[in-house]
Amino acid sequence: MAEVLQAKDADEWAYRGEGAVNLVLSYCGTSPKFVGKVLRIQKVSNKVSKYENGHSALTKDERVLWGQFEGIVAARTREIAEQLYVQKVMCPLLGSEHVDAGIRILVSREFLKAVENKVLLQRPTLRVDAAKVNPLCDSVLVIADHSIFPSVRGILKEDFCLSVEIKPKGGFLPTSDFIDEENAVKKRITRFKMHQALKLHDGVISKISKYDPLDLFSGSKDGVQNAIKCLFLTPQNNFRVFLNGSLIFGGMDGGAAECVSYTVDQAFQDGIKRVIVAKDGMHSKYFLELVTETVMKSGLLNQLLEVQKLDSIDIEGAIHAYYDFVSLPCMVCRKKGENKFSGRYSSIHSMSKDEKLKLVRNYLISATGKDLSMMISFRPRKSMDVESPHRSVLLKEINQTFDYKASFIDLDMKPLKKMEYYYELDQQIVSCYVQMVKDDEAIQNGVVGIDGSLNSYIAKWK
Repeated sequence: MAEVLQAKDADEWAYRGEGAVNLVLSYCGTSPKFVGKVLRIQKVSNKVSKYENGHSALTKDERVLWGQFEGIVAARTREIAEQLYVQKVMCPLLGSEHVDAGIRILVSREFLKAVENKVLLQRPTLRVDAAKVNPLCDSVLVIADHSIFPSVRGILKEDFCLSVEIKPKGGFLPTSDFIDEENAVKKRITRFKMHQALKLHDGVISKISKYDPLDLFSGSKDGVQNAIKCLFLTPQNNFRVFLNGSLIFGGMDGGAAECVSYTVDQAFQDGIKRVIVAKDGMHSKYFLELVTETVMKSGLLNQLLEVQKLDSIDIEGAIHAYYDFVSLPCMVCRKKGENKFSGRYSSIHSMSKDEKLKLVRNYLISATGKDLSMMISFRPRKSMDVESPHRSVLLKEINQTFDYKASFIDLDMKPLKKMEYYYELDQQIVSCYVQMVKDDEAIQNGVVGIDGSLNSYIAKWK
């Protein structure tokens, strides 16, 4: 961390995208130490009047929660703790070959200000309104750019690399006995599908995606293929494609590319033609087959599902362990009018503190697993006689072999205080979905008038 990025260095970094917490920039300069890298820069909400300077440490309860993992508790800043979380917690669970914890590098405030000004017009309006670059951070995270194939000499400019970013979301149905009877729909319908109803109701999306995570995690080629097709047709913020690190399909944010048809943007068509050899009009079809074959072959989803299933009792159980762990009255039991030592959740409240700690910690690790992205990159194998350090996949229909590499990204540590938010959001999602189904049934039975579609009715209900 000896080097410090200055204002002049901002010219060598280009906007790649962003999530709720971080801004992501890709390197476009010539320095060997940064070629093939991206920066993750912390953002801060526009709603707060006082910025965190990056030196806020973990809370007392978080230090207990993550105490068994070397270095996390001793980290002087939350940012360093989060990097160690990726290294010490997520790497062993997902495989170090698929996870890059990155390194931290110092930055000046002038660099952060220059970046803020440079990318402002490229950022989605919703993101600009919500948050800005945290001007008080003194370091940023440098990680590998998983959308390209670097070499010892830098990027292979003569090669074309096609990458797909997928947000799988939760891939299993909960079976917890702690799920309230009125929320039993959670045991039949995935969280993703139910959340679509809430997003539609709130105007975040205009069309419900047909993607079902259970298809992607099914282990069945037909299931995976259907999942990829549905993601492609309604990408929202769950499916993006890059050519040599530049976005050619999908939006910077969820609302930017909600729905497409097979007649897609020309940049995408031109891009995949550089990588996939096929007859005109067939490139999209074979691209989706390539993604399907690689998802199946990589085995990434098997590892990810095990991480997600660390959530063994659902948020409706974990929230009770949380309140006891942080030594607060259980607000859920209080709201339900139950005595926590004699009600249906008494078995959780009667657990030892170590058992409650494990339940909460596993839930938060699972939350990381349900919110991360997979990045899979491809390039055509020029010669089967040349040894490659990368795995390969053969697309039999066109007899073309591709090198591929697969990685997990966005492995953020979830703050302990978000447990209450997760519970409230879960209840809101289920309530909205159940109400939508009731309204749909009312429409179908002629109880409620309809002027075109359920979507238009929901807009009125909103």
